[in-house]
Amino acid sequence: MTLTQWNFEQLELGEGARWIGDRLVVVDLLAGRVLATGGAVPGPFQELAKLPVPVGAVAPVQGSDRLMAAMGTGAGILGGAQDETFAGEGMRVNDAVADPGGRFWVTTMAYDTEPGTGALHRIGSPSPVLKGLTIPNGPAFSADGRLMYLADSARGVVHRFDVYDGELGGRRVFVHTPHHTPDGMTTDVAGNVWIAFWGGSIVRRYRPDGRLDREIRLPAQQPTSVCLGGPDLNRLFITTAKYGLRRPTLHDGALFATDVDIPGRPANAYVPADS
Repeated sequence: MTLTQWNFEQLELGEGARWIGDRLVVVDLLAGRVLATGGAVPGPFQELAKLPVPVGAVAPVQGSDRLMAAMGTGAGILGGAQDETFAGEGMRVNDAVADPGGRFWVTTMAYDTEPGTGALHRIGSPSPVLKGLTIPNGPAFSADGRLMYLADSARGVVHRFDVYDGELGGRRVFVHTPHHTPDGMTTDVAGNVWIAFWGGSIVRRYRPDGRLDREIRLPAQQPTSVCLGGPDLNRLFITTAKYGLRRPTLHDGALFATDVDIPGRPANAYVPADS
């Protein structure tokens, strides 16, 4: 398996990797930057937007070329105003994704990572949907939208939920890694779950039953998110961060890619309520 450093820009807190259209879209979270690059051959980032607030991740908007973004303490169309606010002072967005039904989910957390202050939210629904978290990452959904995976990174746990028409139930532990910190994740067409492990220099693939299936070692210390994309949707992209490192190397904060044997799917589109 060949691991390629896709370009040489080092992001402070690279996150939110999503395959949208024919390109990879990522964010530099605390810098408020939304960036894109091609997925066929390595190349530089194009800056799509620069926000004055953190931006956690984006999703395509159905029927348009716009992007829905988790930004500041809420969410809104990229380039427009924040439509919904989920949290107050001392808080920020952390991650976000649209599910197969077109709902947009956003996680929030405290800047100081105070335990229990993180939460999961859903656009257009009373908030929070789930509270008592610390550093919530994901969520990621199965292809049919009936399962949701959500990490509470500070606690080293990934939970799996049953999803019924956008409502959560059946919470149980999918993976517990007390010595590693699960961060961003994605699923493939076979139902496997790829998880980036912050501080561990590793990305792992777990089978639907929670068994470890594959591990990829990285030269960067802090993998943050994963995405399956590229021309055949079987290229695994991995974002990393140099945030908090006293002596980052040229790999920390870089984007990596490697081809895998099971493809993924393009990012789900957000469907506005009035569409």
